[in-house]
Amino acid sequence: MAAVEKRSVTISGHRTSFSLEQPFYDDLVAIATQRSLSLAALVAEIDETRTRDANLSSALRLYVLAWAKRGGKAS
Repeated sequence: MAAVEKRSVTISGHRTSFSLEQPFYDDLVAIATQRSLSLAALVAEIDETRTRDANLSSALRLYVLAWAKRGGKAS
């Protein structure tokens, strides 16, 4: 089982952090690359669309899961 690692990113002009296991982080970076986005831009997009009762780390994991279920395709 991969350990959870805390990471920081600047979105909307402020620093925020999230905690992800390495496989989720690697997939998030791969998705950003495939979509020609910076990691910060992808995280900002996910942050803007998440429900306020979900924390950012959970929203990122769910995004990666949805991406994988779609076969690595945009919605």
